[in-house]
Amino acid sequence: MSASSGSEFGSAFTTPRLVLKKVLAKSQREGDGAIVRRGIGRSELKNLDPFLMLDHFSVSAPGGFPDHPHRGFETVTYVLEVYITLISLPPSGIIHSEMPAQPTNNNGLQLWINLSANNKMIEPKYQELLSENIPSAEHEGVEVRVIAGEAMGVHSPVYTRTPTMFLDFTLHPGAQLHQSIPESWNSFVYVIEGEGVFGSPTSSPTGPYHVLVLTQGDGLSVWNNNSSSKPLRFVLIGGQPLNEPVAQYGPFVMNTQSEIEKTIEDYQYCRNGFEMRRYWTSI
Repeated sequence: MSASSGSEFGSAFTTPRLVLKKVLAKSQREGDGAIVRRGIGRSELKNLDPFLMLDHFSVSAPGGFPDHPHRGFETVTYVLEVYITLISLPPSGIIHSEMPAQPTNNNGLQLWINLSANNKMIEPKYQELLSENIPSAEHEGVEVRVIAGEAMGVHSPVYTRTPTMFLDFTLHPGAQLHQSIPESWNSFVYVIEGEGVFGSPTSSPTGPYHVLVLTQGDGLSVWNNNSSSKPLRFVLIGGQPLNEPVAQYGPFVMNTQSEIEKTIEDYQYCRNGFEMRRYWTSI
C-alpha cells in the first residue's frame, strides 16, 4: 500500500477510486457531555463492510463515554489533539469506559471494525500507541501518520484482525497525494479540516465532516489546490470486507439474531467475557 506525492503523478492508477457517495456527519450529543459527529452507523450510511461505525467526538473531562459493553468487533480510538493515543480491542465480551484523563478538549475518531464469525469470541486485547510512537512521513507538502497499515514507506505496528488501513494525511496548499489501496478492499475518506478534491481533478471540493465512500479501484488521488490557503487534513480508511451477515443490537454485533440473544443473556448473567460486569466502575 504505497503512496506518492508531487505533480509528476498525473494518472497514478489503472483504476482510480472515485467518490461514490458523500455523507455529512451531523453533530449529536452522546455519553456524558460528549458531542459526536457520526459518519458511519446512521440512516444514510448504515455500514460499509467491514466498518460498522465512525464517530468524530469532542469531549472534555470529566465527561466521556461511561461503562458500555462490546462484543463482536474491534474498536480503534484515535485522539487527534494534545494527547494522541490509539486503543484497539477485539473483544469476545468486554465492558469498558472512555473517560478522558486530561481536562482539555479531547477531539478524536472512533472506528468500529467488524470481526469475522470465527473471531467474534476471541479474548479481549488492548494496544496503545502514544503520539511519539505513531510512524510518520513527509514528502513534497504531504504528511502522514500511519495508525494502521502502510503509507509512504512507513508501517504501523498496530495489528487488526480484520486487515485495515487507517491513515491520517495532511496536504499543504498545492500538494497532491496518490495512495494505493488493495483492489478488493472497501474504503472511505473522512475530512477533518480544510477542503480538498478527491478522486478526480475535476471533482467539486469537499469540506470538513464529510464521509466520502469510494468506488473500487487500485488507489486514490487527492489534491489541495493552489487556490487554498489552508492545509487539508483527512483520514483514509480501508479494510478487507468480510461478506458475512450482520446482526446488531447496539454494541453487540454478531452474525445471527440467536447469537445476539445469547450475547444479551451472557451480559445479563455476567458470563462468557462479562464476568466482571457487576464489579465494574468508571475511574
